[in-house]
Amino acid sequence: MDLSELERDNTGRCRLNSPVPAVCRKEPCVLGIDEAGRGPVLGPMVYAICYCPLTRLADLEALKVADSKTLSESERFRLFAKMEEDGDFVGWALDVLSPNLISTSMLGRVKYNLNSLSHDTATGLVRYALDQGVKVAQVFVDTVGPPETYQKWLQQRFPGIEVTVKAKADALFPVVSAASICAKVARDQAVKNWQFVEKLRDLDADYGSGYPNDPKTKAWLRKHVDPVFGFPQFVRFSWRTAQSILETEAEDVTCVAVSLLQGGLADRGSGGTREDQVLLQ
Repeated sequence: MDLSELERDNTGRCRLNSPVPAVCRKEPCVLGIDEAGRGPVLGPMVYAICYCPLTRLADLEALKVADSKTLSESERFRLFAKMEEDGDFVGWALDVLSPNLISTSMLGRVKYNLNSLSHDTATGLVRYALDQGVKVAQVFVDTVGPPETYQKWLQQRFPGIEVTVKAKADALFPVVSAASICAKVARDQAVKNWQFVEKLRDLDADYGSGYPNDPKTKAWLRKHVDPVFGFPQFVRFSWRTAQSILETEAEDVTCVAVSLLQGGLADRGSGGTREDQVLLQ
């Protein structure tokens, strides 16, 4: 999987995709959606779709795809390579969301929680497939939040498509299993080859699992927190684990904007203008 575009700029989001098989523009297709990296405090979250004609679903099943969490890293890479070889009837697309994008979305003035970000990303990938000419007839999704609510929400957006949302869909439907493999392969590769924009001394690449409750991950976070600038962009600073470390390891920062404005008022004379006084209140 070529992640060179992500490696050039890993600060936002990155869309990657396979060529669309010609048959997928002619025959009704089934499409699966899954993600990798929703819970970790380190690295990106990757959403993936995988699709194939309904008439070739048995061929996809014959690859023995399975929930990516039940497979070893080598097995996932082998199955992804096999799907690439079968590119005449299997297609995929990814949306890689950087830790920086996730955190700034969640902590923005207008809150954008992880569930909403996940739902919108999944929807965007379905629309992308449709825009590429894929004849999507059925969609299977591994749920985020209550499956009934999510299914109704998706069905309203794609009224001409049969939508099924289930918990553990990656273990129930082969096309979702295939999507989960695509997502996990991409995330593993992105984490392993992460390009740090910061100049970190003594960079330790042994992050552990990346999950908040992993002692090795916590130790890495404490080692690489800067007392003034915080964490590298590899870290989801909106996660409670990261925030707790900032509270104990980083320095308090006082905003100087008001002080600068007050200095400007002093230069103007007594009290400044009415507009200036309103700004200071």
